[in-house]
Amino acid sequence: MPQIVKNYTFSLPIDLLNKLKDYSNDGYIQSVNFAVKDAIESYLKLLEKQKLYDEMKAAVDDPMFMDDLINAMNDFSHTDFELTREIDK
Repeated sequence: MPQIVKNYTFSLPIDLLNKLKDYSNDGYIQSVNFAVKDAIESYLKLLEKQKLYDEMKAAVDDPMFMDDLINAMNDFSHTDFELTREIDK
């Protein structure tokens, strides 16, 4: 299924645009648009990892979360042990 896209206007320093155009002309990237999209996707992944880290760091101080985590780890400890034995074979 094709992804829905929307044109958006933004500003970039000319030297960055020129470098992107050069890399595109030299065949290192498909296009300037591709490079910008790829860079934004990479940046969003970085932000999402940071957000998850911050949420997990905050969750450590939540006693209910920690109780649930410990209970889940205990519930699966037998399965984890069996998996470890299979891997070691």
